[in-house]
Parts: sequence; C-alpha cells; structure tokens
Amino acid sequence: MLVFWKEKLAFMATPKTGSTAYHEALRDRADIAVADPTTLKHTTIQRYNRFFRPMFAVAGADDIETLAVMREPIEWLGSWYRFRGRPFLIGNPNSTADMSFDEFALAYCQGQRPSFAAVGSQAKFLTGPKGQDSVDHLFRYSDQAGLMAFLRDRLEVDFSLNQRNVSPKKELSLDAKTERKLRRKLAAEYALWDSLAD
Repeated sequence: MLVFWKEKLAFMATPKTGSTAYHEALRDRADIAVADPTTLKHTTIQRYNRFFRPMFAVAGADDIETLAVMREPIEWLGSWYRFRGRPFLIGNPNSTADMSFDEFALAYCQGQRPSFAAVGSQAKFLTGPKGQDSVDHLFRYSDQAGLMAFLRDRLEVDFSLNQRNVSPKKELSLDAKTERKLRRKLAAEYALWDSLAD
C-alpha cells in the first residue's frame, strides 16, 4: 500500500494486479510505503477502514481517498494458478505445477479449499463485509493507460513501470461445465467487475 498524504490518496495493493510494479515506481514519491509484511502490504479495504483510516484521521487526514485495481475474475485466478506453478514451489502444498487450470478452478470452487487454491477474493478485498464501501477509485487491470493517467494527474509526477513478479506461461483452458460452476462461484466478483467502466 502506498499513501500520498498531501494528495489524499491511498493506493491499495490488490494481489495479482501489478501492484508491485506500481509500488517500485512510486514508493519514493509516497509519504508512506507499506511493503512488508505481506498482510499489511495487501491491506484489504475492511482492514484499511478499521485500522489505517482512524489512525490517519487522528493525524488530521480524515478524507484520504482509496484507489485500487481489479482484474477480470477468471484471468485473476489464472494469474494465481500460474504464479503458484513456479518451479521452486514444486513439492510445496501450494504448488500448481502438476495440475491443469481446470483442476485448480474446481478446487477454488470447493467450500474448504486446499491450500494451493486458497487465494482469497477480489470482491472481499475491495468491498466491505456486505459488499458496500468499495474503494473510491477502482480501475480495471486492462485499463493501465487510464490508471497511469489518473496517477500522473493526481500526483503530478511522470513515471514508468517495469514488470515484476511475472508468472510462467501455462495453459488456461477450462471445461465448459467447470467455467459455468466457476462463474457462479465468482458471482460477487463479476458483479463488481461489471460495475466498472471500460
């Protein structure tokens, strides 16, 4: 998470949406840069509202707006699948190296997900407990130009990005039945995704 105090903006680091590249490009420009531990770097909007927002209000900034990025839900899961398929994870319970994306997707649909498929939810990351209180400025991952233009204008800074945490290429095909099941499981994600403008 990056906080820009004068500009009243907190950039939330949604996992698997390129947040590390933005963090590296803008951390020197930020007033607060939370990189570790991972739980704080990837602070959800609920955790932000509960802990960070009151702390900032006490310091005189009760009007900081939040910004985040959301990825198309199945594409987001595909990124997790590829990320956990890296060679050094082979033998680890979180490894997806020896399974298909279809198997990973079916595991994600389970009530009790195995550790390799326990990757959370963008909707829960970006909204309050009942789906309300979303971040103030939510960009689609596919709209990098819009996000960069917003940041350049808001922060009055020019910057470029370097790719970080690039996952290995893997086949991301799904059986039609699995895709239907997955889309039902991701209903809250798609409701949020569909509410965003292209």
